[in-house]
Amino acid sequence: MARAPRKHSDKSVGRRGGIDRRTWLVGGGAAAGLLLAWGLWPRTYRPNLNAGPDETIVNAFLKIDRSGQIIVIVPQTEMGQGVTTVLPQILADELGADWRTVAVQSAPVSPLYANDLLARQWLASDWTRLMGGAGDWAINQYATRSALMLTGGGTSVPMFHDAYRDAGAAARVLLCKAAAARWSIPWESCDIQDGIISDGAQRRMKIGDVVEEAAQFDLPDILPFRQGQDGRLSGQDLPRLDTPSKIDGSHNYAADIRLPDMVYASIRQGPIGDAMLAGLDERSAGSVTGFLKLVRQERWVAAVASNTWAANKALDLADPVFTLRGPPVDSGRIDEALESAFSSSSGRRLYAQGDLLPVFEGATILASEYQVDAGLHLAVEPPCATARISDDSAEVWMATQAPALARAAIADALGLGADAVTLYPLHAGGSFGRAMDWDVGVQAALIARDMGRPVQLQWSRLEDVIQDRPSAPAHARMAAKLGRNGAIEGWLAKIAAPCALTQTWARIADRKLPHDAAEDAADKATRLAVAGMVPPYAIPNWAVDHYPTDVGLPLGFMRGNARLHGAFFTESFVDELAHLANIEAMSFRIQMLGGNPRLAHCLSTAAAMGGWQGGIAGSGQGIATHMMDGAYAAVMVEAAMDGNRLSVSRIVAAVDAGDQVNPDIARQQIESGLIYGLAYAMGASVPYERGLPTRAILGRMNLPRLADIGEVTVELMRSTADPVGVSDLAAPLVAPAIANALYTWTGQRLRSLPLVGTA
Repeated sequence: MARAPRKHSDKSVGRRGGIDRRTWLVGGGAAAGLLLAWGLWPRTYRPNLNAGPDETIVNAFLKIDRSGQIIVIVPQTEMGQGVTTVLPQILADELGADWRTVAVQSAPVSPLYANDLLARQWLASDWTRLMGGAGDWAINQYATRSALMLTGGGTSVPMFHDAYRDAGAAARVLLCKAAAARWSIPWESCDIQDGIISDGAQRRMKIGDVVEEAAQFDLPDILPFRQGQDGRLSGQDLPRLDTPSKIDGSHNYAADIRLPDMVYASIRQGPIGDAMLAGLDERSAGSVTGFLKLVRQERWVAAVASNTWAANKALDLADPVFTLRGPPVDSGRIDEALESAFSSSSGRRLYAQGDLLPVFEGATILASEYQVDAGLHLAVEPPCATARISDDSAEVWMATQAPALARAAIADALGLGADAVTLYPLHAGGSFGRAMDWDVGVQAALIARDMGRPVQLQWSRLEDVIQDRPSAPAHARMAAKLGRNGAIEGWLAKIAAPCALTQTWARIADRKLPHDAAEDAADKATRLAVAGMVPPYAIPNWAVDHYPTDVGLPLGFMRGNARLHGAFFTESFVDELAHLANIEAMSFRIQMLGGNPRLAHCLSTAAAMGGWQGGIAGSGQGIATHMMDGAYAAVMVEAAMDGNRLSVSRIVAAVDAGDQVNPDIARQQIESGLIYGLAYAMGASVPYERGLPTRAILGRMNLPRLADIGEVTVELMRSTADPVGVSDLAAPLVAPAIANALYTWTGQRLRSLPLVGTA
């Protein structure tokens, strides 16, 4: 068995290092199997998986049954991004499994599955950065001890790639040892391919035949990995594991859960802000056939009935009235708050290089102002949860990107210990970050307790839009100084924006009310609010300032997060500078990317594949580049305006995201991001008046339709770098590329998102 040795560190499979044989704890029976503890963690952190009569727990990421079925444990929420295929593919590749035998099971809440990578990105502060490695260690420990399971930001593969590879390699070694013992040969002469253990000669054995015996063996000090390409699964366009059930309809989403004696609920939560329930018409609600009860809390009311239609009808007739404390959210007030933020004392310079003052002093400066509106999530599946409550325990079925935090919030609301709450994490029908909040799970649990029977709570589309936590609105004041050769000598970006991620964390971890979380973050300048604003170009003197504010609109985790406005500001302004310098837009960028060859390669590839004409007037072509967390991308679009209707006839994307495990799924995610970015550019936002959105029907939001989208081409660049996430990469690129394209089409520079009117 050809393999590359790897000396173990004392870190665990669950993190970045190898597996020390002393961390393997052998259980007393087949059901217990091989229990994997972790070197740097307390011994109590062991897999808390359940095993069937024929299943053996191999480690925290793997169970194998006697038939040889490979059951991969996945802690990340599947939202359509393919994580329940990609992570199992990593493990199955290193194990040597037959892909047809691989199944997936959602992980229970456990410290073993903490996503400390996203935790570091989210929670890093000036203090932790000053502490260096000690600051990262502190966040890692907090994430682990809190079982901080998080899905988002494209972190699933970078976080868990090594863990799944190590788990597969460790299982392969132990299975080979068990087979070799039967055959009385050295285990090093054995290998596993297509789910069959062989000695390279005539002897063959199924994995399931020896999985229980493998518990008797220890791991070597050096964990070997597979070498060569024969029979490898990594890098192959393997079919998604969730596709068959989604095609035949057997795939369960939150709204598909059915329990004995279950009833249905609909909810009303009032306008946006600090709203309190003031009154309702119970008598009218009681006239609806099938209606059972109104369940009231101080900030919401739910109607419970024998079916969803009756619950919604009863709630409409109840006509709840809310009292709003404080001014109602309004689009005009949002813009005023953003503009006034520039003169506040809370602004801070968060990024800087060189010295801008002598560059700008006495020079001719190009200055432009941009703005973006808050962007809605608009997932296909509105929030939904099912709950069954007893006196001393609770069960909740829901899609959540933060299961440990959701479980803790539900337990606190019910007055139970966290261990008394069983959370069944379900796949999400889209999410884009919306499932990071856990409101619907808490509400379903409280309603079920009141009713004394299982309840399924389904938000309406109207409720989803009203109570959405959209991306941050932002205003930018951009300024730059061009040199004689057209190069940018100085660059200043001033961004007024609330921080959506700070608010989200305050809600889901600290359990603050949305309006309180927004108010508390109003004076906190943070890098999270200006992500994507550090220019990728070689500019000698530049700075990025953040001016925080409270716009009265609670905000949330979003696909791309602050990069949605950051890339729009940066790439639109770069294009303006190129035209001012009379330099073709691609060449203008390329001359500043000498120190960034991977991004330059993406840009030149996208331009060549798209037939870039130099951005000449009337071409309708635009380009944009972006990089994040080790991934690089460039997009070229062809766009046109027909009256007030935007059409995009072509999108070409070139992406360097390392050596992708499943290139086809990576392309799917990039294409998905491109269309999501197109929706963001066209109208995935609404005006607000008197605390409410002015519309909530998808058909009135100017979202892209098939007729608006032409050819979409995605080129994955060959790379030997480690694979990185791509789910958030492409979305921020589309709006600036379209804005730049429309400038060549109309001669008018569009500096606001959405790019076209949505009234």
